[in-house]
Amino acid sequence: MLFGRTRKNPIKIADKGVVEWKYATCGYCSTGCSIEVGFNAAGKAVSSRGVADADVNRGKLCLKGIFEHELFDSAGRGIVPKMRDYWHQGWQETNWDTALDRVHDEIRRIQDQHGRDSFAIISTGQMLTEEFYTLGKLTRGLIGTNNYDGNTTLCMASAVSGYKRSFGSDGPPGCYEDFEHTDFLIAWGTNLPEQHPIIYWRLKEAQEKKGFPLVVVDPRVTMLAQNADIHLPITPGTDVVLQNAFMHVILKEGLQDQAYIDANTSGFEELKSEVEKYDPTTAARICGIDEDSIRHVARCFAKSPAAMQIWTMGINQSTHGSDGVVGINNLALLTGNIGKPGGTSLSITGQCNAMGTREWSSCSGLPNYRMLEIPEHREEVAKFWNIDVEFFPKKRGMLQTDIYHAIESGQIKGLWLIATNPLSSLPNTARIRKAMEKLEFCAVQDCYEDTESAQYAHVYLPAGTWAEKDGVMTNTERRINRVKPVATPPGQAKPDLWIFNRMAERFNKDGKVSFPEKAADIFLEMRKLSVGRLSDISGMDHQLIENSRGIQWPYTKNEKDSGEPPPKGGKRLYTETASFQYADGKAKLIPLPFIDNNEVPDDEYPVWLNTGRLIEHWHGRTKTGKIGNNNKYSPIPFIEINPDLCKELGIRRGDYVRLVSRRSDAVAMAQPTARVPKNMVFLPFHFHDCANRLTLGLLDPYSRQPAYKQSAVRLERIADQKEAACLSMEMRKF
Repeated sequence: MLFGRTRKNPIKIADKGVVEWKYATCGYCSTGCSIEVGFNAAGKAVSSRGVADADVNRGKLCLKGIFEHELFDSAGRGIVPKMRDYWHQGWQETNWDTALDRVHDEIRRIQDQHGRDSFAIISTGQMLTEEFYTLGKLTRGLIGTNNYDGNTTLCMASAVSGYKRSFGSDGPPGCYEDFEHTDFLIAWGTNLPEQHPIIYWRLKEAQEKKGFPLVVVDPRVTMLAQNADIHLPITPGTDVVLQNAFMHVILKEGLQDQAYIDANTSGFEELKSEVEKYDPTTAARICGIDEDSIRHVARCFAKSPAAMQIWTMGINQSTHGSDGVVGINNLALLTGNIGKPGGTSLSITGQCNAMGTREWSSCSGLPNYRMLEIPEHREEVAKFWNIDVEFFPKKRGMLQTDIYHAIESGQIKGLWLIATNPLSSLPNTARIRKAMEKLEFCAVQDCYEDTESAQYAHVYLPAGTWAEKDGVMTNTERRINRVKPVATPPGQAKPDLWIFNRMAERFNKDGKVSFPEKAADIFLEMRKLSVGRLSDISGMDHQLIENSRGIQWPYTKNEKDSGEPPPKGGKRLYTETASFQYADGKAKLIPLPFIDNNEVPDDEYPVWLNTGRLIEHWHGRTKTGKIGNNNKYSPIPFIEINPDLCKELGIRRGDYVRLVSRRSDAVAMAQPTARVPKNMVFLPFHFHDCANRLTLGLLDPYSRQPAYKQSAVRLERIADQKEAACLSMEMRKF
């Protein structure tokens, strides 16, 4: 046989001398994989492996998780606090007390001179939940600014807004186990094999056993689309049109679950009137999907005993991302696919603890989905924290994307950035850079000192990362997972919780507000605040969470006391009739008129720009760009470009091209592929000074999430390829 094909060669794994394995939860995406880090006899982290008895990943890890232990020793880690008077000066090393005093004094100076809300705080989705809760208490209860948000606005705000509009509260109603029960699955704007590989494995394993059809709605032939039964290559930004057309068919043919609608929803007649306008023939001309496919998919979805929908950024990152989420919920409610096995609308969350910040950070209100707009919520939390209820604002302040515009216009004078890098992650970065230059004071708290945004900092606070800290995280399916400090931060770097507590001491001189030092004690405080809420965690503690390899909320004290064990993985919301979070217990069916405010290709900018993720990288590459086994796959930015467009423009594989939008330009290497149509290019967003030089800054009116997915560009082949290669490398630096 050629090449010895019949000879079996067992896989050989290098012996790294591991003498001890320590438990944690992966700190990259929202899947929530249980992970163990292996240490050698010298105490050095040398390996990572999945945990076999964890229900989420069942021993598996993706490419990022396999090498996650290398984060502890990666380049660019901050090891000492630093200060300077002006952002363009060199750094001077200092001690913690001096650095924290400076931050405290500048916050108070700016607030005294310009008002309480003239100072803004922006955090992340990558800290631990106890840290989020403590920062929220510090910000809402002591500092008092209402301009406080997280970078989760860039990825999950539309899902949050859509859930609130439809169901009365945030909180994904389904779980991973639904893959095992569903009879039909629509994936909207999601590429699980690269974005969430372990969730994709769960999906494929279930599909192989059950054989349900998979429909993928995506303008690009993604890996998921390649494995789909039906691929609907939608025109970017027209998801609402397709959703309305599906509902038109369902209602026209009487395929809706009228008994479920009558018992569990309001607004049916208004929705019916709106979708009447979106017959498949009309919708096809807008969304680019032929009318026969629209009718076929709508019928299959409605006739399936249980039908499921999932989505990620292809829906969320749009000028009408919130409407897209509401449209998914409308479809689920019309067909009775909420609260039952295999029937759900499940947002696939982005960051490892974006759910934790949604639940406990107080960014969008107060802890555990409480709202500043509701007096009873303000009074309850004020009493619990021992502060004056009048100290709370009466409504939520600016979101992250609006905060930078307020810096630009002079409303906000100071900024505290925590584990986020807006100069890489926000759209139209030239505009963000000009705004950052205007700040009177900026503090950056991050585990890496070489982030692009640290250029504009006056104080740098070195923080710990991932499993150098103690606490919990919540994953996509509402499962709370344990993270243990298996390593210590380098040099003088400290866990974020330590930094927040030391800062609280400076604002809490009289000690009237309690700030526990240990994450386990903070969790016990959170438990008390959760009793009776949608996200009730009163039956949990750190040890039980670890022993269970994660517990889905809600899990109450009453359930625990009655001997009911934590759910294995099939906990769902809204399983009872009229159990939604509105006062009448009913979900809202919301009409969705299509407002075409997308930037679309024209004669000057004739090509769609689509952006997204790669399996080997994480967000702005601050982490994975420094890990060789991740970075080697994609060390520089590239575009997927259709071969016919290459031929038309005289571009060859490996050529550097300039992409030009109405905002700026960027340089990337051309990789011809038929995965994108002739009028579109795909550009991974991970690289600094690249995709977000081009992207559109328009925001969704409900979620304030940017439209990263619908921009228009033109392409220019660069004559001097050597110069272009140097420029591409130079643009990765600051």
